[in-house]
Amino acid sequence: MTVQCVPPLDTEPWPTLGPQVCEFIETYLVFGPGDLRGEPARLDAEKRALIYRMYEVYPQGHEWEGRRRFKRVAISLRKGSAKTEFAAWIAACELHPDGPVRCDGFDAHGDPVGVGVVDPYIPMIAYTEEQSDELAYGALRVILMYSQLSGDFDIGLERIMRIGGDGKAVSLAGTPNARDGARTTFQHFDETHRFTLPKLQQAHRTMLANVPKRYMSDAWSLETTTAPAPGEGSVAEATWDYARQVEGGKVSDSRLFFFHRQDDEATRLEDDAGELDLAAVRRAVLEASGPVAEWSDIDGIIEQFRDPTADRSYLERVWLNRLVRASERAFDVLRWKALGDPERQIAEGELIMLGFDGARYHDATALVATHVVTGHQWLVGLWEQPYGQAEWEVPADEVDAAVADIFGRYEVWRMYCDPPYWESYVAAWAGQFGEKRVMEWWTRRPVPMAYAIKAYHNAIIAGELSHDANPHLTRHVGNACRRYLTQRDDQGQPLWTMYKERQESPHKIDGAMAGVLSWEARSDAVTAGVGVRKRSVYEDRGLMVV
Repeated sequence: MTVQCVPPLDTEPWPTLGPQVCEFIETYLVFGPGDLRGEPARLDAEKRALIYRMYEVYPQGHEWEGRRRFKRVAISLRKGSAKTEFAAWIAACELHPDGPVRCDGFDAHGDPVGVGVVDPYIPMIAYTEEQSDELAYGALRVILMYSQLSGDFDIGLERIMRIGGDGKAVSLAGTPNARDGARTTFQHFDETHRFTLPKLQQAHRTMLANVPKRYMSDAWSLETTTAPAPGEGSVAEATWDYARQVEGGKVSDSRLFFFHRQDDEATRLEDDAGELDLAAVRRAVLEASGPVAEWSDIDGIIEQFRDPTADRSYLERVWLNRLVRASERAFDVLRWKALGDPERQIAEGELIMLGFDGARYHDATALVATHVVTGHQWLVGLWEQPYGQAEWEVPADEVDAAVADIFGRYEVWRMYCDPPYWESYVAAWAGQFGEKRVMEWWTRRPVPMAYAIKAYHNAIIAGELSHDANPHLTRHVGNACRRYLTQRDDQGQPLWTMYKERQESPHKIDGAMAGVLSWEARSDAVTAGVGVRKRSVYEDRGLMVV
């Protein structure tokens, strides 16, 4: 079993309202939709421990005495762990006037005393309108309707209010705006691995920024998720990356609590012959499940792994809670991220290659550079259609200026350009900078494109390239999907090209395509002996062949 906890468990426990919150849940609340609907709520040991941690407060004598230790909490558990119901129980405690969720001083034993929030406002955010009432908000409605607290609320389809009108929880779907969280005391983001669209990412940032506005109410946020698919650019993936930076000391943040449970990634699910090892699968599922294994259909989960047509990477992600790349993705984004080197700077005047790809309307255009000697890539420019702006055109003058600037600051040996929609500009650049330096490279040719992508893919796996860790370039690389061709390479391996998941998808890949073209130009330079360091048999120093 692997558990990632940020910050790690302390040797000395902090004061916590957790016992009072747990008692409130099990005394007054019930299970939500499902087989136990309406039955008295019961917390397993892991969820009880999470509540204890989530409701830690600063001790007596501290300058923040009694205030919440954590302002942002993120919980990652496998599919079917009742995360949604768990979040609904927390929301019910935060909403009820007697929920012991804020510290009102300490008793004679030094334990915090819990009281309810004055005029709570609780937005509960789902990733689509269709799901808003099926996730945590829908669970909260059922829980309160069936509990002994039902008389304390006016329960509606889109909002639940205290009977006196002095506090409410609301269902928000997909596109909450700034005013939706302006008075937030607690907020919940459900299934954040599905928050992949720019509008959802922006909503998440906006809602987090609203938390400090209610200082006296000590507002906070909760995110619940299953392990995200790397490269999709989801809120869950961003939160995970942020937690890793905090854990590694790159970011100082004492207000984050992140918890993730999965099986041991070192566990092999196949035997030495490559056949599925059902005993290993069972162990892995049990490890990832923790206490919820007691009431889970473990045999039913294992049966899904036996299906030869199943997407194994998907099953590992949702049932083992592993961070596994979706099988249809073109590149291994975890490997890509590991190659990020934001500190590396390529000096002006160095020999570089450029890749250019993009459209003019309703899409994106990208320009990527690659240093010939080191293989370091960076995003020179990216122009994307803003979310919600129906009529938009790439600012061609800005693109033209960026190209002129990079040619002016570096020695560009080749610039490979996918010409559609930019034919006149490509021709003008060739005339300005030289026809042997600016060249058309059509990405619509499946086989040449497949070999170029294969070279880029292999360079990532082998660690032959590094990059500037630009999050937008990473997002485009992660968005690229794989499409197999009928042709095979010289070793008989299938060739594949890359594409967007659908034509009108907001998940753009132009940065990845520009990266491929830039790397292809670099490969051609290496083949031609341009910019490659060679060692003389007579002297122990590098010689540049240009």
